[in-house]
Amino acid sequence: MGLGDKIGNEAEHLGGKAKEAAGNATDNDKLKAEGQADQVKADAKKIGENVKDTVKD
Repeated sequence: MGLGDKIGNEAEHLGGKAKEAAGNATDNDKLKAEGQADQVKADAKKIGENVKDTVKD
């Protein structure tokens, strides 16, 4: 994976954290769940990147 992909995944993770925090602050369970889902997706992508990087080495 390229640097751009890694930056994009980290941005998605941080955006998810922000959504989750906003959902907590406003008692919006849907927004909180969306934020958590965004974080899970970003984490899964990071795992995939790590596997590919390990295989390359």
